[in-house]
Amino acid sequence: MKTALDFTEIDAGMLAEVGGKAANLGELTRAGLPVPPGWVLTTEAYRQVAQGLETGGEGLAERARRHLLQAPVPEAVREEIVKSYAALGDDVPVAVRSSATAEDLPFASFAGQQDTFLNVVGAQAVVEAVRRCWASLWTDRAVAYRESNGIDHASVRLAVVVQEMVEAQVAGVMFTANPVTGRRREAVIDASPGLGEAVVSGAVNPDRFRVFDGEILERHAGDKLLAIRSLPGGGTERVETSHDGLCLTDDEVRRLAALGARVEDHYGAPQDTEWAIDRDGTLWLTQSRPITTLYPLPERPRPGLRVYFSVNVVQGVMGPLTPMGQSVFRVISAGGAGLAGHAPADPLDGAPFLTASGERIWLDLTTVVRSRPGRAILPRMLTLGEARAVNIMEGLFEDPRLTLAHTSLRPFLRGLGRFARRVRVPARVLTALTRPAKAVADTVRLGEELDRRLRVPATATPAQRLDHAERVLAGTFPLIISIMPTAITGYALFALASKLSGVPVNEMSDVLRSVPHNPTTEMDLELWDLATRVEPAPFKERTVAELVRLYQEGGLPPVAQREITAFLDKYGHRGVAEIDVGVPRWSEEPAHILGVLANYLRMDGAADLAPDALFARGAREARTAIARVASRARGRGRWRAAVVRFGLGRTRRYAGLRELPKFYLVKTIAAVRHSLLAVGEHLVGLGVLDSAADVFFLDLRETRAALGGGDLRELVAGRRAAHEQERRRRHVPRVLLSDGTEPEALAQPAADGALTGTAASAGTVTGIARVVLDPIGAHLEPGEILVCPSTDPGWTPLFLTAGGLVMEMGGAMSHGAVVAREYGIPAVVGVPHAIDRISSGQEITVNGAAGTVTIPS
Repeated sequence: MKTALDFTEIDAGMLAEVGGKAANLGELTRAGLPVPPGWVLTTEAYRQVAQGLETGGEGLAERARRHLLQAPVPEAVREEIVKSYAALGDDVPVAVRSSATAEDLPFASFAGQQDTFLNVVGAQAVVEAVRRCWASLWTDRAVAYRESNGIDHASVRLAVVVQEMVEAQVAGVMFTANPVTGRRREAVIDASPGLGEAVVSGAVNPDRFRVFDGEILERHAGDKLLAIRSLPGGGTERVETSHDGLCLTDDEVRRLAALGARVEDHYGAPQDTEWAIDRDGTLWLTQSRPITTLYPLPERPRPGLRVYFSVNVVQGVMGPLTPMGQSVFRVISAGGAGLAGHAPADPLDGAPFLTASGERIWLDLTTVVRSRPGRAILPRMLTLGEARAVNIMEGLFEDPRLTLAHTSLRPFLRGLGRFARRVRVPARVLTALTRPAKAVADTVRLGEELDRRLRVPATATPAQRLDHAERVLAGTFPLIISIMPTAITGYALFALASKLSGVPVNEMSDVLRSVPHNPTTEMDLELWDLATRVEPAPFKERTVAELVRLYQEGGLPPVAQREITAFLDKYGHRGVAEIDVGVPRWSEEPAHILGVLANYLRMDGAADLAPDALFARGAREARTAIARVASRARGRGRWRAAVVRFGLGRTRRYAGLRELPKFYLVKTIAAVRHSLLAVGEHLVGLGVLDSAADVFFLDLRETRAALGGGDLRELVAGRRAAHEQERRRRHVPRVLLSDGTEPEALAQPAADGALTGTAASAGTVTGIARVVLDPIGAHLEPGEILVCPSTDPGWTPLFLTAGGLVMEMGGAMSHGAVVAREYGIPAVVGVPHAIDRISSGQEITVNGAAGTVTIPS
């Protein structure tokens, strides 16, 4: 490897030799873009100086910096620096910039993690600046950043860019997509007089411009009270300035935007660039790297502006789905689309309204948003399950690009009619009204029918297992959705009771306390009951890892071993993020359940605060609430009281069924997972995969093709790496437009900092907040208020000890809200940025009736 390379010798494929910054500058130079000339000292020079450096143990960062600052620069390296610097001219002012191999990557920019030195003049000064760049690879911030992105310190090397300085009249940064709203091709430019370091470092309030398709959308003048300028002979100075007006003309703004478009077109992805305009008005590009924070666009965009809604957010699964998990959802969606007469030709393609982005599943709601019935129905549906999205969608109704295009009711009514006939909606509603015992029994029979369908003979071949998986996935949705007419009848009667009595719906939430037939709350209460029967000693004394080992070896005390096995036989198909077939179930990895049991057994408290006692109290309070609402109705007419009692009785009988379709769906996914693991074992035997679980990083088509042999290990390794990168994504939009815009980002937060959301479970509680991002291994003291991004049923065992609930996602009928009501804990859901604005240990007040969360100042 050469020690020094001119920019003209570098391309994007030389990351290991020159680092991210230099690779980009070389690529831009070779593309004919206006980059100031320069060269790079390659990672080979760093390797020579860093020999013998240990990259582990305590005090790593400080030890590494000291080594690199004190170790002698090899003479051959020093000579190469002096020679390459001299080739630029006599004592040319240069910028000396770090260029790490883990930098300017598609998933992590590492912006500002290593050092840059400006206006360096003279060969000896360049040598010293190079040495300081090497040391900056080991600043505390750079070490922490690599650790947070899962990058091994030992794998990182540093090259150093030496580039001619631009005597900048104006400089700054430009994003070729809006980094706040996500809108693609909207250039956002920050500019200030002097060197761009003032803008990059945040030392100045710059002018801001936004440009789209040649039109300047925004011109905002910053105060620009500071400029950084080069000093004669080397170094820089900070100068106080007073600059009225804007520092760029409209022509310069448009030229910059056009340059940004050229750079983005070259890379095929939005870029974060740095630029400068010299005293002659020449425009220079000094850096470009990918914008790593933008959410990726859907993989199959259709013509025109499209509106996508996140299935993951609704289901409380913020992380990505495995490739097989996405494939499973496609087949399930095909079965659902068939109910309305829109089944795809091949179920493996999925419903036409389903797409993927960022390894998550999205619904294309464009047709719904642009239709008259859709605009009437969609906000009402979202109010129940994802209330924060209501205002977003209603705002989109006003977007001139999304005007009404489907005004006829006929297509909607035809689809609704097909759905109603195939699910037998009228007959099921009639049964729910007149024969409640039969209505509930029918849902049990559906479960028995599902169990029958899910059985696979032990002698089934891998191909037969795949046939069975595709068949049950396509048929499960039509089967389990037939439960919903009964559940919806209950909620419709709830609304009718509100109308007849004059009692607002939000004042009737006690009616929904402790409802029967909810498989999630039944599961949680059985787990609590189990905790009262097992031998407590090992759970109080052992770590969760030790408990798992004992259980899997059959070494727990007899009652605990037997009872936990029985619980997992019934509920072991569940788990956290259970909608993803690629995620292990509790039966496979019981650590979460054993950890929850340990928490329960460490609790001390009065018997009347036990969850089963609270559940029984909730049922009594529900009966009292029904009597209160009926009494209010009686004041408006005796017949109204009778109808209200009848209606709310049916509501309580059927409300818990709302969770049953999800329960049955997860059971189906778990059965398919079991079959796919058997197929994976077969592929391991063929040498196609390394482990059975690797099958979840293929889709169903690829898995069937793999039965013919081949080697997919490299493909799987790449997908695993991409999946892990997506798991680190901190933000997932709930609504996304096909131009990249996140409509929610356009809304301004409340000025007073108030936390408001959707009232989900009445009551007020003040307690200590516990922010939990992952329920596995989480510990919640009794009475603490659980603050989390979202929940699926795998979270709900934590609810039994929670004093209250705050969720960023969800609506009044989301899983977390339903369970919170049944346990009688105050809950507010759909609270924007709750996990960022609340910290563990803070005392907060949750008002579940008003939908507010108060943080004392």
